[in-house]
Amino acid sequence: MLQDPLLRYENMPKSAQDLPDKIGLKRDKGVALDVYQCSGCGLVQLINEPVSYYKNVIRAAAFSDDMRAFRIKQFAEIIDKYSLRNKKVIEIGCGRGEYLSLIKQSGVDAYGIENLNTSVEFCVKNGLKVSAGFIEQEDQAVVGGPFAAFIMLNYFEHLPNPNLILAGIKHNLAEDGIGLIEVPNFDMILRNKLFSEFIPDHLSYFTEDTLETALKINGFDILESKEIWHDYIISMIVRKRKKVELADFCLHQSKLKNALSDYISKFQKVAIWGAGHQAFALISLMELSKQVRYVVDSAPFKQGKYTPASHLPIVDPETLNLDPPDAIIIIAGGYSDEVARTIKQKHSLIKNVAVLRSHGLEII
Repeated sequence: MLQDPLLRYENMPKSAQDLPDKIGLKRDKGVALDVYQCSGCGLVQLINEPVSYYKNVIRAAAFSDDMRAFRIKQFAEIIDKYSLRNKKVIEIGCGRGEYLSLIKQSGVDAYGIENLNTSVEFCVKNGLKVSAGFIEQEDQAVVGGPFAAFIMLNYFEHLPNPNLILAGIKHNLAEDGIGLIEVPNFDMILRNKLFSEFIPDHLSYFTEDTLETALKINGFDILESKEIWHDYIISMIVRKRKKVELADFCLHQSKLKNALSDYISKFQKVAIWGAGHQAFALISLMELSKQVRYVVDSAPFKQGKYTPASHLPIVDPETLNLDPPDAIIIIAGGYSDEVARTIKQKHSLIKNVAVLRSHGLEII
């Protein structure tokens, strides 16, 4: 949610590109910029409409020999460190291939995606694998995918829907895919009070913290983060977050079900102590409703009710003395040891007691 603006600038340049020539000066007028901060994630941003060419990448940095040398070294180090040689790597917003050509020279199978058709044509004529387009859907397939890695350099801050493009990038990454993402460094801008850094082209002003937040909520883990290029740029290496593997849950469930069935089969009348969510779930998952007489719980507001889905009666502990079971299974989480002591002290008629532990069924 956006609160009141942090500041407002009047008569600002309406863009950093499409500069007016002498004839166009009469039509050129300044614009107002309103700078806001999200009260949730903390991102500083403009609420202005994006510039008309925000999907296109236009790079003046391509004319810098120092930047070229820096990128060659950077790409080589990343490719070696993360074993990307000969693997598919895509640059998101590759412009005229200024950096993509260097990525290709670093020994990967380089791809690019670029919105501006003339730039795409230029790239293709120069032997680069570049497709025309712009990621604007979460499930949008990019030509050549899936990719082992993506690179997005000083482009993310231009986009009006950063969450959507991150989701689209993740969709086109192989499992365990990584990425290099760089944005102008708002931490440095704040430190040095560079008030002139606001421009309509840049809608988002990322600090290390807010960039990390954006990446994490869209399914990426942060591997590296640093300030580069005289601290003007935040550079992050990220990895596509793995899905949580729950196959072991099924194996453990099957093992526990067998252990419970084996234990219960030895007795005619079995009860459970514990009317909490874990017990409710286990009774259903283990299909115990026909094998258990009742469920005991010391909470008065649960007594006289029934377990959800399995419909076993929930009774007070005194029932253990009035209608004692042959065996009782304690499913009470962190209260299990306390319940076991209570049974031993107050319900001595019950000789067969088992406790459900995280590792399985424990006979006590």
